Amino acid sequence: MRPLTSAEIEGTWATVLTPFDQDDALNEAALDRQLDLIIDASPSGMYTHGTAGEFFNQTDSEWLTVVSRVATRSEAASLPFQVGASHPSPVVALERIRLAGHLNPSAIQVILPDWLPLSRDETRSVLERYSAAAGDVGLVLYNPPHAKNVLLPDELDALTDEFSSIVGLKVADGDADWYESMATIMQRVSVFVPGHHLATGLAKGAKGAYSNVACLHPAGAVEWARRSMSEAAWGLDVEKQIAAFLDTAIAPLVAKRYSNVTLDKALAAAGGHLGDVGHVRWPHVTASDAEVAHIRDSATTMLPAFLRPAAG
Repeated sequence: MRPLTSAEIEGTWATVLTPFDQDDALNEAALDRQLDLIIDASPSGMYTHGTAGEFFNQTDSEWLTVVSRVATRSEAASLPFQVGASHPSPVVALERIRLAGHLNPSAIQVILPDWLPLSRDETRSVLERYSAAAGDVGLVLYNPPHAKNVLLPDELDALTDEFSSIVGLKVADGDADWYESMATIMQRVSVFVPGHHLATGLAKGAKGAYSNVACLHPAGAVEWARRSMSEAAWGLDVEKQIAAFLDTAIAPLVAKRYSNVTLDKALAAAGGHLGDVGHVRWPHVTASDAEVAHIRDSATTMLPAFLRPAAG
C-alpha cells in the first residue's frame, strides 16, 4: 500500500476494535472475522489502535499481531489502512512508528507523549523524531480532548505549516468560530472530526471521520457520509437523529464514567456488525447485556435512516 497524501485521506474510516476474550486474551479469530466485516462494508479505509483499539493496554507482541493482520488483509482487499503507533511513552511510540513503516501503511497515527505536559519546543522535538522515524509515510496527529496537551488552532496551524510530514489531524471539533480558525489548516492537511458530527464537519471543510458511529453500523456510516456530500440537508437531519440517540443510549453510560473504549465497544456489541468485539480489557469495564440491549433498542427506534443498509 502506498502512503496517502492529505488530499487523499477522506471519507469514513472504520476503527479496528481489538477483540479480547472474557479472560482478556487477544482473540485472533474474532479479529479476522471483524476484518472481513469491515472490508465488506467498503469504508474509505480502516485503522488500528485508536482509543477504542486499546493501544495503551496491550503488549508489543499483541500490537504487532493486530497491525500485521490488518496490513495483510488490507493489501489483499486494496483497502487503505492506517497504523496507530500511539503510546503514552515516546520511546515506545518511536519503535512502533519504525515497525509500522515496514508494513507500508497509508499513514501512521500518533499522539503526543501523555504523562507530562509538553512545552512548544518539546512538542516540536517529538514531531521531529516521529517524522524521521516514519520516513516517507505521513503522520496523522491524534489530539483528543483528554490529551495532556490539547493543541489550539494557532498551535496546529504552526505545526502543520512547519511539518510537512503531518498529513492529517484527528480532533474534536467546535463551534463556528473553531471551524473558522481551522480554515487555513483544512486547506493544508486532512482534518477529521468525530463520527457523530460528520455532516456538520463536511459542510464546514473537514474531510471525514475516524468514525465512532461506524462501530454501531459500518455500512450505515459509509452511506451517511456518501449521501451527506450531495444531500447536505439529509445528512444534517441524520446527524440530529444520531445526537438524540446518543443522548438516550450513551449519555447514561457516560454519566457512569465509562471509558470511551467501553462506549465504542458497546455500540459495536449492540450493532452486531463487527462480530464478537464487545469485551473491554481490564481494568476498564464492559457494558452489561442490559445496557447493550438498551442501545440496540434505541438505535432501532431512533436511527431508521442510518440503519437502512441493514435492511437493504
